[in-house]
Amino acid sequence: MSLQINDRLIDQDAISREVALYDDAPDPEAAARRSLAVRELLLQRAGELGMLAEGRARAEVTFASRAEEDGVIAAVLDAEVRTPRPTEAECRRFHATHPTRFTSGELVEVRHILFAVTPAVPVMALRQHAQAVLAALRKAPDTFADVARTQSNCPSGAHHGSLGQFGRGTMVPEFESAVFGTTATGILPELVATRHGFHIVDVARRIPGAAVPFDAVAQDVAHYLTRQVETQALRQYIALLAGEASIAGADLAEARSPLLQ
Repeated sequence: MSLQINDRLIDQDAISREVALYDDAPDPEAAARRSLAVRELLLQRAGELGMLAEGRARAEVTFASRAEEDGVIAAVLDAEVRTPRPTEAECRRFHATHPTRFTSGELVEVRHILFAVTPAVPVMALRQHAQAVLAALRKAPDTFADVARTQSNCPSGAHHGSLGQFGRGTMVPEFESAVFGTTATGILPELVATRHGFHIVDVARRIPGAAVPFDAVAQDVAHYLTRQVETQALRQYIALLAGEASIAGADLAEARSPLLQ
């Protein structure tokens, strides 16, 4: 399938090169297409703003490197996307209302079943299979160990899917966010998608940590809130550009391009 943004056609060779950058994504080609579409929208906007060499239009410019493209994209975002810094009061309020995010020594005991994404496996079919297994396990959680042994693509399957106990900063961010982003125990109701594939996750036990005072994490809170605002502003800005463009071959409805993460 070709990829076209307004009048500019992106060939399959460019898509293939981009796919190699996102081979850890659950669907590398979809991620690559979104990334290329977003980048092209921003480069075309640079042309409209007169930011390209000698004020040229996008169609008249060929970039010497990806780094050169990145510089132009950064200039567009700096010029058009404004994000306010959170106040101290906002940071303190976030800290107070999210106590489980700011603890020291918190541990979880987890089992999982991994359905690994590999080049030979159709991603959508794999996801559908994993969803069916999850639905069955939610009805019969006592079968988790047997299913892990027979279906998991992780070596932990031989040990009932057990990952043992771990704290924050141990697992990949997507997995950790799903596990520590809730206080629930038992089999989580949704699949967890990571760079490795799709996981069914069972939180067997939570061991609370000690609360960390605001002054010790003030900079972390401010950084987190700033990133949240930046990400939302970027998504809104790109959605605006996409809404005014003609795009074929990429779905920006769920624009979780690596550019926005």
